[in-house]
Order: sequence, then structure tokens, then C-alpha cells
Amino acid sequence: MGNSSSIYALFLSLVLTFIVSTTLLAAQHKPADTLMEKVKLRLQNAQSAITARKFDLALINLNKAKNTIDHKEKLEEPEDLILLGNILLTSIDLHYQIDNLEKASSDSEKTISILEKIGAERELARAYNLYALVLTQTKKFKKASVLFSKADELFTLLNDEENQSRVLLGMGILELERGNPKSALNYFDAAIPLLDSLSLTHELAAGQLKKAEALIELSDGISSDRFILAKNAIEIASKLIETDDYSNLRIESYKVASRIAFEEEDFEAGSQILMLYTSANDSIQKLNIASMSGAVDLELSLAEENEKAVEEEKSLEQREKEKFNKLTNGLSVTLIVILSLLTLSLYKNNNLRAKANELLQDKNNELLLAKEKAEKASLAKAQFLSTITHELRTPLYAVTGLTHLLLEEDPKENQKEHLNSLKFSGEYLLSLINNILDLNKLEANKVEIEKITFSLEKRMKDVMIALKKSADDKKTNLHLEFDESIPESLSGDPLKLSQILINLIGNSVKFTQNGDVFVRVKKTALSNNIVSLRFEIEDNGVGISKKKQKSIFETFSQGSLQINRKFGGTGLGLSIVRNLLELMNSKIQLDSELGKGSKFWFEINFQVADPPSDYSKSKLAAYQTDYLFLENKNVLVVEDNKINQMITKKILEKNKMNCLLADNGTDAINMVKENTFDIVLMDIHMPGISGIEATQKIREFNAQLPIIALTAVTIDENLDDFYKAGFNEIIPKPFKPEDFFDKIYRTINAKKETTTSS
Repeated sequence: MGNSSSIYALFLSLVLTFIVSTTLLAAQHKPADTLMEKVKLRLQNAQSAITARKFDLALINLNKAKNTIDHKEKLEEPEDLILLGNILLTSIDLHYQIDNLEKASSDSEKTISILEKIGAERELARAYNLYALVLTQTKKFKKASVLFSKADELFTLLNDEENQSRVLLGMGILELERGNPKSALNYFDAAIPLLDSLSLTHELAAGQLKKAEALIELSDGISSDRFILAKNAIEIASKLIETDDYSNLRIESYKVASRIAFEEEDFEAGSQILMLYTSANDSIQKLNIASMSGAVDLELSLAEENEKAVEEEKSLEQREKEKFNKLTNGLSVTLIVILSLLTLSLYKNNNLRAKANELLQDKNNELLLAKEKAEKASLAKAQFLSTITHELRTPLYAVTGLTHLLLEEDPKENQKEHLNSLKFSGEYLLSLINNILDLNKLEANKVEIEKITFSLEKRMKDVMIALKKSADDKKTNLHLEFDESIPESLSGDPLKLSQILINLIGNSVKFTQNGDVFVRVKKTALSNNIVSLRFEIEDNGVGISKKKQKSIFETFSQGSLQINRKFGGTGLGLSIVRNLLELMNSKIQLDSELGKGSKFWFEINFQVADPPSDYSKSKLAAYQTDYLFLENKNVLVVEDNKINQMITKKILEKNKMNCLLADNGTDAINMVKENTFDIVLMDIHMPGISGIEATQKIREFNAQLPIIALTAVTIDENLDDFYKAGFNEIIPKPFKPEDFFDKIYRTINAKKETTTSS
């Protein structure tokens, strides 16, 4: 105890010595610090004046700030040099806005030289961006592109999303000036949502105007609605301009609007708007010249007054120094008293430590209880998902089933359009339910990888066909590049591979408009009958910011709220991709840049399998659904839901099958005893005995009758239970009619083959 107190007292003495020394040093530097505060205030005033477009006042404050900082004896401290750099940055911005590009260019080179020496990354990145904008206006595009890239790299490292969005806007302006409107649009589409989310209204309005300008410049392969899109962008910009009174952008909007009018051959309106632009532009140029001339005159008259102010400031700083010294002496005495009291508190602290240990033990016990509650909550979540998906699937079966029946009844063209929309919505909802279930199973480690022989080339072509309509709707081209050296037959899980590819390719299609999506499959190695493959999905869409790339594979995650509103979706697809690939001993990778597109890729190993034999091929061919074979077959449908009864019965009778209905498991058992059926379609959840129990009782007296479970329950976790109970096959509701009849045909045909062979 005594040793601990001595160490503590020594520590306090050292602290006291440090504080007193630091205080005395601060007193010596106080006058210079006061001077620098004046500089900062004048710099802030200059920046505010630029925002208000009072350029004469901005120039006066900048000159005052520069003159004041020049009165400091030495300018070697990094913070002083950074402050000087900020003054020069503000000067660049001012001269850029009034089109004094020669001055802006010279200030840019001087600023970059200072900031590179002291390593001020954020200020240096701003200087790169401003100089790049100046170079863009002076048509030095190559150097501007290099500086924009340097600025983007630094802002990315600093995680400065606000300035990143400004760089994206600048890159778009550069591409527009270069004559690349399509590339410029990509940058503007990437920048605008970011500017909106960050409430950068001036840059947002400018971005909308530049987007309109790029749309006007487009010509090849673009639909005629580009002028509508351009007008919409101008309208958004105009609202922002009027709200915040951006006079410079208002003039720019006149110029863009006149171009649209001339492009649409409305020469009268175009001439009127152009005259308005010319008049307003001349006025603001004269105003800028007058403001700058007045600023120079005022600056000369204030020069003498400024010298006197500096002398008075130095005298004031001397008095402040004396006052501060007195304050320091009093503070030192006070600190000694306080530190003495702290030494006394050490004894009490030891007692409190013992009590803290007891509290820590109590907290550990609470954490154990919380862990148990979390495990119970996870189990409850799984049970809830299983129940709620069954309750969702049952009415969804009615929606999809009735839609199918109505489409089969030769509806009118306008009705067919509505029915197809209803069918699409039902399929989308079913996909969402399946995604939630897949994610739940993946998180609970209840998904197993299967080993099936399949053709990768055929699987890839099927995936591309499935996504072609979505790509066509986006006016986007799908390209498949398949390595012909990949073995014909592989062994693995083709269903899960398809799920991964559909999610990744579908994601690229969703975020690419009037562009291209490239799907590449390459063989990287072949050894010991194991082939290593690399899959790449690359697009030239809007891209993903560096910040969002870290979270894009999380559950329910998307690029931003604006992206969710514009493109839709739940944010489940990429999370499922990540989990499935981890299950298959692989990992998803991403390279992306805002405005330029994204590339997803992963590498995965498959075992090379023997090609299917002629016998296997003929057997597969024999299993194509024979609808003539199914005619007049007797079917028993066991279902307690009247609507589902009606739908299933009509679907069967449409294909000329004979159908009887049973409301529950008990009736089903009796009807099987009294009648001859070719197949039974058995629901699972029913009043009285369940479908599983009814099937078990039927198997006691009829082991050969084909029985299919037609159910809305989640079956993946209970497959063994279904087959042990005596079911031959399982059809989940809702189903696609072609899959429904395919399984019925296979099941009846399998029973027929078994009977023939025996």
C-alpha cells in the first residue's frame, strides 16, 4: 500500500511539472496565437462572402488575412502553413468563380507546393481538385484527369465522402468538356445521390444542370426521351436555385434551356431564353469587374489603417501576456492543492476497487442470462419464420393458381396485361419469401452442399436466358465468355451455383442502364481431377463507393437510401451470395468505382465427373412429361382449404385428369380403402390427423399407391421425415404448373416401372 502511494505521489509530481512547464510555454506563445485567431476569423469571413457571391468583400478579407499572417516573425509550424494553405485554397476558389483562371492556376501551383512539403493530406486533396477544375476550363484535360485521380485517392483514404462527391462531379464535368457525354452521365448519376444525401445543394444544382447538358450531347443508341430527362434535371436544379438564390447557376440554367429549345426546333423560345442568358451573363460580368475594382480601391485606402491596427494589436497582446502570467501563477498554486487532494483519494480508490470487482461478477452473471435469452430468441425467430412463411404461402398459392387458370382461359389483351402483372408480383413475393428462408437456414448452418453431376456450360446458358428479359428492360446487353477448355461434366451443387450467379448478375443488371454486363468463366487450374474456376461478373453501371463496399454484403444492406428508392430490392441477395460461397469454401470479391461500374468475382473448385452414359441420357429423355399418359388418371386431393381445393381440382381437370376431394386425413383414408386411385396429393396441416399421420395409416394397407406431399410448409429441414412417413415425392406450394405435372408424371411412371420389373 505504501509503495503504491509513493508511486502515485511521484506520478502526480511529474504531472504538475509538465502542466506548469506547458502553461509557461503557452504564455510565451499567446501573442502569436491571438494573431492567428484573427487570421482564422478573416478567412472565415472571406469564405462566407464567396458563398454570398460578395467577391469584393471576399478579396478584402483574404488580403487582410494574408497581410496579418505575414507579420508573424516565423512561419515554420505545420498548423501555420496549413492555415496559409487554406487562405490560398480560398483564393483559388474565388478566382475560379470569377473566371480569373490565370491567377487561380498560379495560386494552385504555389498551394500544392506548400501542402506537399508538410504532408497536409486533406488540404492537398482539395488543392488537387480545385486545380483540376481550373485545368478543365483551360482545356488541359490530361493533367486535370491525373489531379482528379490523386484527389479521389486521398479523399478515399481519409473516408471523406463529402469531398469525394465533389470530385465525382468534377470528373463528370471533365468528361463532358472532353466530348464524352455517356461517360460524364455515369459520373453525374454516381455523384447526384451522394450530393443529395449530404445536402450539398449548390453542387447538387450544378450537377443536375451538367447532367442535362450531357443528355443534350448524347446521340448514338439513346432513346428520344433524353430531352424529357434533361428538362426534368433542369426543373430539379431550378427549384434548388430559387430556394437558395444561386444567381450564377440561374444564368447557367438559361443557357442549357435555350440549347434544348433549339435542339427541339423551337427557335422562338430558344432565342428568347438565349437573350435572357446573354443579358444576365453580361450583367454579372460587369458586376464582378466593378466589385473587384472597388475591392482594390478600398484595399489601398485601408493599407495605412491596417498598419496601425497591427501595432495596436501587438501592444494589446503584450498586456494580455502580462495578465496571463499572473493568471498562471495563481493557477499553479491551485493545481498543487488539487493534486494533494488527489493523493488523499488513493485510499478511498482502493476500497472502491473491491466493490467494483463484486459488480463485475454480477455483470458476468447478467451476460450469461442474456446469452441464454438470445439463444431462445434465435430459436423463436426460426419457428416464427417457419410458421409465417406457411401462412404466406397458402394465400399466395391461391393468387398464383387463380392467375394461371385465368391466363389459360383466353383473356382479353388488356386483362392479360393485368394478369401478367399479377403473376409477376406473385413470383416476386415468392422469391422474397424464399430469400428470407434461405438466409435463415444459412445463418443457422442448416444448409448442406449436394454432389450432382451437371453441365456447367448448359447451366450458364440457362442463367443467362433467365435474366435476358430483365436486361432487355434496362436496355443492357448480356455477354457470356465461357472457357471451352472447362470439362463437360462436373460434380457439385448446380442449384446453389445458379442461385449465386442469378443474384450477382441480376444485381449488375439492376444498376446498369443502357450498358453492358459481362459474365466470364475461366479455368485457372486442373489437377488430380479437380478443376479450379474463376467467375467474373463485370458491369459499367453506377458503381459502389469505397465506404459502402465494406457493408454491401451485410443483410438488408444497400448502397444508400437513394439507391433503394431508385432501384428497389431488399438487400438480401448479396448476403445470400456471401454465405453460400463461404459454405462452398470460397469468398466473394469486389472491385468498384463510382461512375465507372463494378466487378464481382470468386474462385471455386469442382470435381471433374464422367459424362452421362447413353443409358442415363435415354432415361432422362424418357422422363419428359407425357401429358397424354396423364389423361383419365384418378387423383385424390386431400386439402382442408376450400379455395386451394378448387384451384388444384381445376388445374388437374384442365389436363383431363379425374379428381376427387377429401377435406381431412380421416376421409382420405376411407376413400383410399373404397376407391382405386392412381395418385394421392396430400396436404400436411389439416384438422384432426395430419397429412403425415394419414399417409402412415394408408401405408399399413397399401404400400404401392403413389402419394405426393402437396404442402406450403418449409420442407428442406424435414425431407427425411416426409420420406420415412411414406411419401414418394414433395411439391411445395405455390408451384409452377409445369413442375407440378412433371413430378406427378415421374411419380406415377416410377410406380409403373417398378410394377413391370417385379
